[in-house]
Amino acid sequence: KTLGVLGLGTLGSRVARVGQAFEMTVLAWSQNLTREHASEVGATLVDRDELLARADVVSIHLVLSERTRGLIGTRELGLMKPSAYLVNTSRGPIVDEAALVHALRSGTIAGAGLDVFHEEPLPLDHPLRHLPNTVITPHLGYVTEETYRVFYGQAVQDITAYLAGQPIRVLRP
Repeated sequence: KTLGVLGLGTLGSRVARVGQAFEMTVLAWSQNLTREHASEVGATLVDRDELLARADVVSIHLVLSERTRGLIGTRELGLMKPSAYLVNTSRGPIVDEAALVHALRSGTIAGAGLDVFHEEPLPLDHPLRHLPNTVITPHLGYVTEETYRVFYGQAVQDITAYLAGQPIRVLRP
């Protein structure tokens, strides 16, 4: 099987390593990715269209920007194999939701795993909630025991420092 990783930053690199642990061929693309960096995590740099055409699973790990908004639309989904899956745990607007719903309904792709959406929480009547080939989670991909230890630890530090008259992590407009 082949894993395609769009965005090879910290999270994308970790996903690439998981793919390797499952003996997957790992392809990677992002606009500024170098062959050297891809190679460091055991991935092969290819262009976006090749990644979409070859991957059995496409996993998105890109920052939302004007360059990435709508990056995956009808044309890009059409490049994917009918047996392929799209996973987006990055930012909802990177994927055109209407195009994705159409691709899932028509069999253009086999399925999707989504943790992020254009509108959160995902409305109850949204078509993605009712497609049998879609797994959705409510933007909780980051939820781990380690993450919560950091969140709560920092909250305790903040409260203690504030009560001592020495606030830390102060936001200034």
